[in-house]
Amino acid sequence: MNANVIPVLPVDTLTVRPWPEPVVDQLGHDPRSHYVETFWLSILGPSTTWLLRRIVGGFDEPGNAEGYELDLAETARCLGLGERRSRHSPFARALTRLVQFDVAQLRGDCVLAVRRKLPPLNSWQVQRLPVSLRRAHRELQDADLHVDTDAHMRHRAERLALSLLDLGEDVAATERQLLRWNFHPAVAREAAAWATAHRASRRDGVA
Repeated sequence: MNANVIPVLPVDTLTVRPWPEPVVDQLGHDPRSHYVETFWLSILGPSTTWLLRRIVGGFDEPGNAEGYELDLAETARCLGLGERRSRHSPFARALTRLVQFDVAQLRGDCVLAVRRKLPPLNSWQVQRLPVSLRRAHRELQDADLHVDTDAHMRHRAERLALSLLDLGEDVAATERQLLRWNFHPAVAREAAAWATAHRASRRDGVA
């Protein structure tokens, strides 16, 4: 988790902006999705999940795609979190958890960059779920494996590997990230190798 915290809220508004990340935006889940409501809720807690939903929903309003001003007192009241701005107020804790769980980044005192999509839970997060949710998460993964053909899974892994390489990751880091996203080790290894070769041929003008 990111060690950054939000100890006080010295302003009346925060400028919230999207935090784009191509791989997560492609693979991830909307904060208003069933996946987030079912699984991420247990990790973030209800106040933080509702705050994230409200912020991301704001990006969908006309003219807000690149960012907007978030009225802190109004938002806190709408979420039933009061208006106090001390470090221990419920609203400040919800903001802090967004940053701690790498869902948002505080940039200066007045700008909060927020992810529009959340990645699938990693293995450490899955282990923190209650037993019933761990079982449901495993069943969801198994169902996805049955729905996706081998060819589709390989194609998906290849495109994700290519995106990771384009973002500056090396081959080993790319393969490790695919493993964290629960791709089979052989698929992760082959996808990383394919993406490396494809990227080299693209530079040479072959593809």
